Amino acid sequence: MSYLEDRRLMVKIATMYYEQGATQSEIAKNVGVSRSLVSKYLTKSKQLGIVEIIIHDEEEHPFTGLETKLERKYGLREVVCVPFSESDQSKKHLGEAASKYLLRMVKDGQIIGVSAGTTLDEVAAAMSSSQYFPELTFVPLVGGMGDERVDIHANHIAATFAERLQAKYRLLHAPVLLDSREAKDIIINQSSIRKVCDTGKQSHIAVVGIGGTPEHSTMVKSYLNHGIEDDPDYRDVVGDICYNFINEKGEPVENDWNEKCVSLDLDSLRQIPLVIGTAAGEEKVEAIRAALRGKLIHVLITDEVTAKALLE
Repeated sequence: MSYLEDRRLMVKIATMYYEQGATQSEIAKNVGVSRSLVSKYLTKSKQLGIVEIIIHDEEEHPFTGLETKLERKYGLREVVCVPFSESDQSKKHLGEAASKYLLRMVKDGQIIGVSAGTTLDEVAAAMSSSQYFPELTFVPLVGGMGDERVDIHANHIAATFAERLQAKYRLLHAPVLLDSREAKDIIINQSSIRKVCDTGKQSHIAVVGIGGTPEHSTMVKSYLNHGIEDDPDYRDVVGDICYNFINEKGEPVENDWNEKCVSLDLDSLRQIPLVIGTAAGEEKVEAIRAALRGKLIHVLITDEVTAKALLE
């Protein structure tokens, strides 16, 4: 009988390691075998079912299974689910979770691109750290200005992040929407604006919201009088990411809005190494699904109800 067929010794080693907290070196010395053989015994004990590793997460975090299913279905790097809430606390919970995730991933010296919107405002507001990042730079990925609250604009959000982490930030002095493609070309080719846009393309991490159809987008609603409601391709729009209107496949819709919108284009977004998307709500399910199909984000921060809808 080979060493690895000695089940009594296998149980003894597993008991010492998992229940008594002994190290593999201590076990090897105690039972008189090599440390490498102890490691093989532990592996074999799991293969034979002698040892079962059970992670009790139902009370601490009941959404692990849901997160794992979403990660596998859409090939995501990570999914973070928060409890569903019908109150105004829903976006706050999303913001706290996204802020916590970003803080885990960020490194000083990086460039972090941010989009706009109410959820992104909550992410920035929730950011808190005793560690400072003096060489970190936050940069807007979309234009601003318009009729909506300034606190949901990308410039304000970038500045808030930077203030919380004692980091640097850039400002993009351009509106979300121009009157024509020609006007857009003139604006984005101004040296000061071009420099900020180019910095955004160099982002190591992007934190973006995902909007539902235009009538549900806070910023877009303020621009609907620019004629987008008359565009024949409007019916193909399921939502937006960085204010790029997308179809159900996560592809940009060819319409007047996308032609005139000042924002990071989707091809450039895909080049960013880590894109964190944060969104939840029944009205955003199809938009989130489209963003996932289009491989536009790597990490999704959402709530349990939205996550379950995305699995259907």
